[in-house]
Amino acid sequence: MKDFIIIGAGQAGLSMAYYLKKQNQDFLIVDANSETGEPWLKRWDSLKLFTPSEFNNLPGFPFPHKKGHYASKYEVADYLKAFVSKFDIPIAFNQKIVNLKKEGDHFTIKSKDETFKAKNVVVSTGPFHTPFTPPCHQNIAKDIVQIHSEHYKSPKQLQDGDALVVGAGDSGVQILEEISKTNRSVYFSGTTNIATLPQEFLGKTLWWWFKKIGFLNASKHSWVGKRIINGRQPVIGTDVKKLFKKPNIHCVGRTLDATNKEIVFEKETISSIRNIVWATGFKPNFNWIEGEQLDTNSYPKNYRGVSQIKGLYYLGLPWLHTRGSATLGGVKKDAEYLSNYILNDATIANPSLKEKKKEQLVSI
Repeated sequence: MKDFIIIGAGQAGLSMAYYLKKQNQDFLIVDANSETGEPWLKRWDSLKLFTPSEFNNLPGFPFPHKKGHYASKYEVADYLKAFVSKFDIPIAFNQKIVNLKKEGDHFTIKSKDETFKAKNVVVSTGPFHTPFTPPCHQNIAKDIVQIHSEHYKSPKQLQDGDALVVGAGDSGVQILEEISKTNRSVYFSGTTNIATLPQEFLGKTLWWWFKKIGFLNASKHSWVGKRIINGRQPVIGTDVKKLFKKPNIHCVGRTLDATNKEIVFEKETISSIRNIVWATGFKPNFNWIEGEQLDTNSYPKNYRGVSQIKGLYYLGLPWLHTRGSATLGGVKKDAEYLSNYILNDATIANPSLKEKKKEQLVSI
């Protein structure tokens, strides 16, 4: 029986672990992967962060690259591994949790092979769970290569011939640009009405300006936060207008349907496509948590991570409190708030924790 179990060893789970260890709490992280940073290593090879190094710090541990550096996925994975090593964070790997249930005054957490028990649980599994692909993908000929962006690594995965990239977010635009450099015909499906922002402006990084004008700290309940949430998110660091002007890129509007080799778009029907990358995002999946109430977007109902189930908390969800809640450098603020809330709340239900809080904080 642990006082705390954290589900997920990404930046959110590690940030929470930092604060729990700082207050000398008995906790364990359980994670579905085989090593720290594995979800980052699974992403496409050329991925770069949109945020410079100075905005990527987890609590108590600066990102080990010079100011203004945009890290690769490998550098992020190495950073997370170094964080775990520095603070000696206990993690049980290869434990994909399939069921979480409140039983009396504690929780039972089950993976395929193990059962864990804890008085409090922090779910830090992030916002990316189930890859979403439009239903029409099932109607497409089997000899056409189809890859969701979750599994896309590089153009080497593609066969000869035309390619299609579906999705107008950051991932879709970055992958479109990369594939277009292979000199094949590339079709782009999605809106072309995309706002873009440069990574630097007037000698300062974009994130410096965001912090300066308060975008990073605006809560989702504020006027600014509501405007950002309801608006279309801009693409950062890619000149989309210039990209769409490349002679081998063809914008065809939304994908409407497909039959065998024919794919129907808003603007035309095409039968020459041999490769498709679906950069169409993810759907959240919290169905493994018994008794949880979900909102209209299928995320657990909560206020700043505090759920409607006593002792169950969330961290790392998009807009948990601010725009930075699910980012590498922004999650620490939510983790600090939630760790303080949890410990104050937990000591009421569990007097033994009150004694632990009286102990001298561990110096880390």
